[in-house]
Amino acid sequence: MTLSRRDALKLALLGAGAWMLTPIWARGKKMPMPDFPTGERLGRVCIGGKVEVKARPDADSPTVAVLYEDAVVPWEREVVGINLHRTNQRFVQTPQGYIWAPTLQPVANKPNTPLTAFPYAKDGMWVEVTVPYVDIFLANPPARSPWLKDTSRPRLYYSQVLWVDQIKQGDDGAVWYRINERYGSYGDIFWARAEAFRPITPEEIAPISPNVENKRVVVDVNYQTMACYEGKEEVFFTRVSTGAKYNASGQAVDKWATPVGTYPIWRKLISVHMSGGTTGGGYDLPGIGWTVLFVGTGISIHSTFWHNDYGVPRSHGCVNARPEDAKWVFRWTLPVVPYDPGDVTIGMPGGTLIEVVEG
Repeated sequence: MTLSRRDALKLALLGAGAWMLTPIWARGKKMPMPDFPTGERLGRVCIGGKVEVKARPDADSPTVAVLYEDAVVPWEREVVGINLHRTNQRFVQTPQGYIWAPTLQPVANKPNTPLTAFPYAKDGMWVEVTVPYVDIFLANPPARSPWLKDTSRPRLYYSQVLWVDQIKQGDDGAVWYRINERYGSYGDIFWARAEAFRPITPEEIAPISPNVENKRVVVDVNYQTMACYEGKEEVFFTRVSTGAKYNASGQAVDKWATPVGTYPIWRKLISVHMSGGTTGGGYDLPGIGWTVLFVGTGISIHSTFWHNDYGVPRSHGCVNARPEDAKWVFRWTLPVVPYDPGDVTIGMPGGTLIEVVEG
């Protein structure tokens, strides 16, 4: 009999018994952080299955190695190569060879000094993951979220943004943060090593050009770009990934298209747990940072950690952006979001206008 990932997780939780009832921070067992490669910039394999390392920046060149999901490699430089029938022609040079860039999340390994108290709000703090990944441990089994039921190795990844509401020190002296998502959560709560998280300060989410009234964001679904304007002046430009036109089987999926039109921002959140879709085409993702909602059905601009394929439509309708780009747009657009609670909803006529156009 073959066990699914969901069944394996259920058995693991049942077998843990009383051990799972003991808080992770009080078990007296050393659980060190992963040993990641050194380097200013790293890449994490961000797709399931395997990734082939090529001898040259060419998809048809010989395969010299094979890597699997969550493998972390030094990111030496990015080059233009050849990958026929693909939009992106970017490859990442690593010590082993070349990897097609969309399959690698750009990451860093920057552990932090743990805090023992909340510096900016009475009941918690916003944090960002600053290591390639960190293992998390369920504090209140059984698992509730679909993503958690489908994995036997729950982790958070570089650039995800979460809310921490407790800090504890284990018997071995290690400091643990309790992760408790404020918005969109199914109710799962986790413990994770504090070194993996950088506290987000109120200053770094301060609004950009708050006194400028004539602002608008233009998302072009044909060119897969996003531009921000103050009046007629373009002040920001980047590539994005909007709604996918086709699913993995090559079938047209109109319902995933980012809707063309002009929409005011109606809600903004520092972080939210996103889920939706249907079996076989659904999604369930925690810790989505810098979320700017502009269509009532849940379409938003937000940070992305699960692919590096910007310039290619591949979302379920949202505008996927690099974490640093999503954060800039979050700070620049109106309404302004306070650090605590990190969420604001605005009535009509709404906030900054988002124009979705076709070329």
